[in-house]
Amino acid sequence: MKKKKSKKIQPNSILKDQKLGQTKNSAKLVLFVFGLGPIIGIIIFLYSKGFFNSPTI
Repeated sequence: MKKKKSKKIQPNSILKDQKLGQTKNSAKLVLFVFGLGPIIGIIIFLYSKGFFNSPTI
């Protein structure tokens, strides 16, 4: 009976590892979108307003 219990535990642990991997990937995606997205948006906005052009004296 102990072998049957250990067999039941193993698929659950594998399933938990897969869920953990999915949460890590989704966390990386959220950090990428909300971390770099606004920075890229601000750079594009400033570039469109001429912020990075050298001033003419």
